[in-house]
Amino acid sequence: MESLASFLDGSPSPYHAVATAMTRLFAADFTLVDEREPWVDVERGMVARGGALVAWHRGVGEAVDGFRLVGAHTDSPGLRIKPNPDAGLLGWRQLAVEVYGGPLLNSWLDRDLGVAGRVVDRRGHVHLVDVRDAVARIPQLAIHLDRDVGDKGLVLDKQIHLTPIWGTGDPSFGGFAAWLAPHVELEPDAISSWELQLFDLTPAAVLGADRTLFASGRLDNQLSCWAATTALAATTPGTATAVIALFDHEEVGSESTSGASGPFLSTILERLNAGRGGSLDDLHRAFAKSSCVSADNAHAVHPNYPERHEPAHRPLVNHGPAIKMNANQRYATSAPTAAMFRECCEAAGVPWQTFVSRNNMPCGSTIGPLTATRLGIDTVDIGVPQLSMHSARELCGTEDPAYLSRALTTYLSS
Repeated sequence: MESLASFLDGSPSPYHAVATAMTRLFAADFTLVDEREPWVDVERGMVARGGALVAWHRGVGEAVDGFRLVGAHTDSPGLRIKPNPDAGLLGWRQLAVEVYGGPLLNSWLDRDLGVAGRVVDRRGHVHLVDVRDAVARIPQLAIHLDRDVGDKGLVLDKQIHLTPIWGTGDPSFGGFAAWLAPHVELEPDAISSWELQLFDLTPAAVLGADRTLFASGRLDNQLSCWAATTALAATTPGTATAVIALFDHEEVGSESTSGASGPFLSTILERLNAGRGGSLDDLHRAFAKSSCVSADNAHAVHPNYPERHEPAHRPLVNHGPAIKMNANQRYATSAPTAAMFRECCEAAGVPWQTFVSRNNMPCGSTIGPLTATRLGIDTVDIGVPQLSMHSARELCGTEDPAYLSRALTTYLSS
């Protein structure tokens, strides 16, 4: 678990997740390719675009022999800092934030929060930000002033109740940009813009009396990013080229230049094909021979809410990755792709499970259907079972991350 914990603790934002994955791939002799330059065909390469990364290990076959793809996403629901964040009243200094995706809002209360992301200066240079100080906090209203909270539950207004406190005094004094500038070694007027978020400072940890549980922020879905990166670094491909695609913006619909609905992956695959002398027809033949594993965490059965699961499809932690199926195509799994992933698990000595949502419980979705639709590549949706999905701090088993990594290594090497 040390490797996973290090990955998660080092990745408080999508941009850091890409940097962390790149560092690990550099150590495995991967080369960074600049997509703005003429294509250079390399055996082990990677291309980064903001909070997204595509990396590959070229197969021993021809261009038409296709790709073995693993997709995941680097982003997690949370709180993003607004462009004009200085707020406050009644002697408090506060930060204006925007809710990103669908977080469990109550999980962000009463936590020590740091700041992470990226800053762009007026010369266009990008600076990563990772402030591990306890910068901000969202205090919950005392029960004495909210007597019904125990019986009626907590109700939070996203605009009013989630504004963090980060100091006292006049909100206009100093300001966020003035505080931020030294952390990127710039003057305040040299900062042009930022994409920053708050994150829980509590590090990843193994817990439980039997040490079988693992807690961290951003398990959904940086756990899958870690597993995909680890698998690719350990992969010796067969005829097909092994590829991982770590997308951004999955939690808000994937419609961006670095999201799964954008052209990032398809462009890289086209250039990989062309770099080996493949024609457009060769690319289409390659896609017909390809497959994709969409890795995004699954819902483990909750012991306090067992009725929320389909009775015969209740994933357990430490029992292997769950194959996620949905007849309405919220997941891209088909009978052939489910069978393919089961065979990979069995070859790797990894247990597997099946997840299907209740008919009266709306089913989430993943990058799987998006990738399958955009590329026409057969896809299976799978994921490590977890609890507290979309919380500021989530929970899974200690065995499942290694199970997933082993299964993906076998899949990419086949």
